[in-house]
Amino acid sequence: MKLHFSAKLLSGPVPVYLLALVVLILLTHVVHYMGHVGAGVPPAAKLEEPAVSVMRHCDIFRGEWVPDTAAPAYSDKTCGMIQEHQNCLKYGRPDLGFLKWRWRPSGCELPRFDPAQFLRFARHRSLAFVGDSLARNHMQSLLCLLAQVASPKDMSPDPSDQQNKVYHYRAYNFTVAMFWSPFLVRSREPAGHDGHYSLYLDEPDERWVSQVPRFDYVLLSAANWFSRPSLFYEKRRLVGCSFCSRQYGVPDLTLHYSHRKAWRVALRAINALDNATGRVIVRTLSPMSHFDNGTWDQGGDCRRTEPLRSNQTSMMDGRGPDLRFYKAQMEEYRAAEKEAQAKGTMRLMLMDATAAMLMRPDGHPSRYGHRPNDKVQLYNDCVHWCLPGPIDVWNDMLFQMILV
Repeated sequence: MKLHFSAKLLSGPVPVYLLALVVLILLTHVVHYMGHVGAGVPPAAKLEEPAVSVMRHCDIFRGEWVPDTAAPAYSDKTCGMIQEHQNCLKYGRPDLGFLKWRWRPSGCELPRFDPAQFLRFARHRSLAFVGDSLARNHMQSLLCLLAQVASPKDMSPDPSDQQNKVYHYRAYNFTVAMFWSPFLVRSREPAGHDGHYSLYLDEPDERWVSQVPRFDYVLLSAANWFSRPSLFYEKRRLVGCSFCSRQYGVPDLTLHYSHRKAWRVALRAINALDNATGRVIVRTLSPMSHFDNGTWDQGGDCRRTEPLRSNQTSMMDGRGPDLRFYKAQMEEYRAAEKEAQAKGTMRLMLMDATAAMLMRPDGHPSRYGHRPNDKVQLYNDCVHWCLPGPIDVWNDMLFQMILV
């Protein structure tokens, strides 16, 4: 009887109004309920906007250092990747003001490095650093910044080898590698302590060149090691040297000859790769001119505690090798970039960090890269960078570059 009555009621005109009333009541309650998200109902999470590089509208490589009370992003207590020679905080550097600065480009704000955002972007990608101890310095800065979010597993073939490393972030399938190649070309160490390095200036170092196709990004840098006494070979024949005497029977072609030739050969080797589709980023010179009151081997030191202004830097006055190294590197890069554009595969990019770093003579370890009471004679280090320190800006720049 009740079922029959209900069926009859629902088949008539009355249910239309009843259903409309029910729907209206339900909607009213839903709106009222959603309006009280503060009472235990969380609002819907906003979709994160994709990161966009500021390089689309700004030259991030020209600017000034400005005070920053929020820096640094990490310390020697939160990062275990800092090498002893760059661990200025651990070994007692007394002034910490050098940490309280950030790089501000002339036409925009350079976003702070966001480790979580970087790792999301880097998922299923790979990055390799190629060069000398400054390339390693840069890599360790990146690892320290990422340590705020994740720690990698050391996948190096020989974990005791501090020159060639492979780290893997399993949760993101992101790999970071370091290939030791301070001259970029094939080289051989001297037989004795006071001997000369042998540089084969027409032969790229295949230990890293052969690995370029495996990586999405390769960051290339080299300069400082060319100041070491060396013998120059081309077509396996001794053609010249640097810091050498007449005993070899060849002219002293100077370190500038080997530096330019090595960059030319390395960049041509990259452009010659047919199976490489990633990006190669060339980082320009990290200054070697920050020694005051003497050279590195004659008591020179770097005790400044604040950055310089852009109009106070000294590279452009022609002192030391910095200016010639920088010009040669830029000329070889431009030639290689033109060749790469014509080929249309490998993309070359330039991290022109030299101007920013010239302003930071305060950011080096000096004598604080080791314990002051160590019975080991070490030169004041005005070449590498404290971690944390100014070098962290290289990763601010790197992220913006790979976002382009």
